[in-house]
Parts: sequence; structure tokens; C-alpha cells
Amino acid sequence: MSEPLLCIMGPTASGKTDLAISLAEALNGELISVDSALVYRGLDIGSAKPSYPHHLIDVCDPGETYSAARFASDARRVIGEVRARGRFPILVGGTMLYFRALLQGLAPMPAADPELREQLEARAAAEGWPALHEELRRLDPESASRIHPRHSQRLLRALEVCLLSDQPLSRLHARTPAPRWRAHCFALAPVARAVLHERIELRLDRMLAGGFLEEVRNLHRSEGLHAKLPALRSVGYRQLWAHLEGEYDLATARTRALAATRQLAKRQFTWLRKWPDLNWILTDAEGSALLSRNAPGGEGDVPGGKRGNPSDLVLNYLRTDAM
Repeated sequence: MSEPLLCIMGPTASGKTDLAISLAEALNGELISVDSALVYRGLDIGSAKPSYPHHLIDVCDPGETYSAARFASDARRVIGEVRARGRFPILVGGTMLYFRALLQGLAPMPAADPELREQLEARAAAEGWPALHEELRRLDPESASRIHPRHSQRLLRALEVCLLSDQPLSRLHARTPAPRWRAHCFALAPVARAVLHERIELRLDRMLAGGFLEEVRNLHRSEGLHAKLPALRSVGYRQLWAHLEGEYDLATARTRALAATRQLAKRQFTWLRKWPDLNWILTDAEGSALLSRNAPGGEGDVPGGKRGNPSDLVLNYLRTDAM
């Protein structure tokens, strides 16, 4: 069996980076980013790019496409290099598809087809996304039940896979290889959703005050970049890009970026609630925490578990229960 991995997950703005830094310093560890925006050079302010060293940050240009399969390959290589130095690998981030690609494997999928993708996007513009979702429901009911009709990227990919492979995406996922990692996974999140929403809004306003719009403006001026690129569909970037394109004013861009970030957090919670053998670290507004092996069911406190500083809870778990 492979050596253990430590994974720090959680919704955006939950404090994952600070927790991971504390653990890296306590465990002689090195951090490996699991974030689909941090991989891109030039996406700094709006991605909350950390100053503390992380692997797999700034690995490609915003004009490139960085896939979950590429992440899994890069992460396996970096984990080996970290262990060869006698250090402990700690993965931290909120891109749950990347975590799944590494920890649970990916089923073989057909490569993206730009021509088919353009055809599907043209149909969506003419008929609306619900019409494409209804087509996916006919081709792959199981995938359609998991994908919101307005989640355009996931919907496009599911339809693309069905049409290219002549098989439902859900059937291909069933062929995913068996896990190869022994991972200890922790999800950090405030108990009260209102606390997370407040942190998201505060962070967005700090980004805007810190030059986020100018960062997007520089990207907007760059040759070859456009709104359909995965990098520029990241939350915040997508809305500010649309503002620069004249689609709406800055106040509306802020409102839409805030709503999109909250929706991102909601999707991350959906992933986390289904994640196997997950340890939740639930914090109050002051940052004190409860360690629970049960996903949170709603607002308020959660009974059972151990209390303390988030970093101490993880370290105690590793010392007494896992390592």
C-alpha cells in the first residue's frame, strides 16, 4: 500500500491555506495545491494565490487548458519528489474533481472536440441550456440528475462524452480504476453558512481594492485570450471580463461574482458530503473547531467529536488514529 497522504479540503474562503501552512510547519511538510485557478500564471489576485510555497501553482499560461488528468499526473510526480526529500506531502485546495482524479482515479474519456463543443455552445445560445440538459437526460439520465441545467461546463462535457463515445458518461465513470492512495482527508468549514458567506464577500472586496479589476484588464489586453478559456471562466474573472466587454457595470459584476462564488461553495459542499471517510473540522466565528466524522447537517453546532484548534485536531488525529 502507498504511504499516507494528508488532504485538506473545504469550500472556498474556509481557511484551508492557513491550516495547511500550520500543518506543513509542524510535519516537515510541503504543500501541493489542488486548485484549478492557481495553476494559471497571471491569475493572482482573484485566485487568492498564496505567498507561502506550494507546488502546482503557476504551471501553465491562461491560454492553455489544464485538465484533471494532467493534475493527477503532475501531483503523482510531485508527491514522489517530496517524499524523496524526506518531507511529508500535504494536498490543499477546493477543486474536488482534481482530488478525485488523484485519489480515486479517472475512467478513460474521449479527448475534447473543439468543433463539437462549438456546435453545442451554438445550440445552447439558440435553444437555451435547459434544452441541452433535456438531451442529456435522454442520453444519460444518471449524469443529468447530478448536473444542474445551468452548469454549462459540466453539461457540455457530459454531452460531448456521450456523443463522442456513444456511451453515457455515468457508464464510463463506473470503469474508474481502484484507489491507489491511502489518504487522510479533512474538510474545513464554518458551522454557520452565514459566516462563510461573510468571509466570501469580505475577501472579494479586498481583492477588488487590491487591484483585481486591473489584473483582469491586463489579461483582457493580452493577445489570444478570450472568455471561453477555462482560466477566464473562473469565478470572479468571468464576471469582471464580462464587465470589460461592456455587458454590465462594475457593481453588477461584483454582485454576480459574489453570487458565483457562493454557488461554487455550494457545489463544493455537495462534493464533500459524498466524500468517503471524510473528517470534518467545523469552526465557529472565532475559529475554534470541532472534529467530527459526520458531514454537517445544517446551521448550528454539531454534537460529538473532539474540540480544539484546527491544526491541533488534525495533528492529534494523525498521531493517535492514523499514523
